Amino acid sequence: MGDTTVTTLEGREAAVPHPVAEETGQGRLRRMRAPRRPRLWFEILLIAVSYWTYSLIRNAVPEQRVEALRNADWIWRTEQQLGIAVEQTVNHAVNSVTWLIVGMNYYYATLHFVVTLGVLVWLYRSHPGRYAATRLVLFSTTGVALVGYYLYPLAPPRLMNGGRFVDTVLVHGTWGSMASGDLKNMSNQYAAMPSMHIGWSLWCGLTIFALATVPWARVLGLLYPAVTLVVIVATANHFWLDAVGGLACLAFGFAVAWTWYGSLPHTLPRRVPERRPGGSPVPHVPEPHDGTARAARPGRVPPAHDRSSPAHPGRPAQP
Repeated sequence: MGDTTVTTLEGREAAVPHPVAEETGQGRLRRMRAPRRPRLWFEILLIAVSYWTYSLIRNAVPEQRVEALRNADWIWRTEQQLGIAVEQTVNHAVNSVTWLIVGMNYYYATLHFVVTLGVLVWLYRSHPGRYAATRLVLFSTTGVALVGYYLYPLAPPRLMNGGRFVDTVLVHGTWGSMASGDLKNMSNQYAAMPSMHIGWSLWCGLTIFALATVPWARVLGLLYPAVTLVVIVATANHFWLDAVGGLACLAFGFAVAWTWYGSLPHTLPRRVPERRPGGSPVPHVPEPHDGTARAARPGRVPPAHDRSSPAHPGRPAQP
């Protein structure tokens, strides 16, 4: 059904597939997976609604204080037994340098959002063909982090009982954390695992490293998540194992994008191909390299040496 018949030269009828039939199943799914040109109004609305939803769900997770503190004690004891408990040493060392720790407090409060939005804008402007896939990585990473907040409530080191960590925001009077000072009632203080400061900064850093063409920008892309790791530990907002959780969430995000698009975001075309009204892509016709081919194209004036042919009166033919 849906096939047409044609009569061959021998008089036999052969079935020819109807072109519409190819678009009902896999063709439609293929179009959904194909990179599309992002629309500015839609992207702004999507990011705003998504972040509002993320904040709402994150803060709606029950603040299981007893369990969160118990999990923090377990992580701290485990790290000490393994000899990898460096958070307190880093926290006290950096806190002794006032200008450095104050800078880290503001780093923690601002760059988490500023750099992430900056990378999204850069992708939108310079890599529209890769924008949707890379955004899918970010959104999937953030979405699975909400599951971690619900299943594993964790207190940050600065809230541990007897942990002797310094809450650098309270001590230095800065606003470097939504979970400290006057803003602590606006955020779930026991949603420390996984660390989205690491998940988002790694997303930014890997995206810049994979797509930037300037060497110093690629180096900065790698340094950004490394510095962020030092900041979240120095300000006592996370154990460094929270960063491992953020890395795992990012790996999940890349897996989702690879499953949907069939490749990693940075391997997709940089530009989105133009499409006909029916939805099919317009084929790209490369510019020919020989003068004869250029002269044959419609709307082109033949080169001067072609006008010396016998078709032009008054000019002798070349031997």
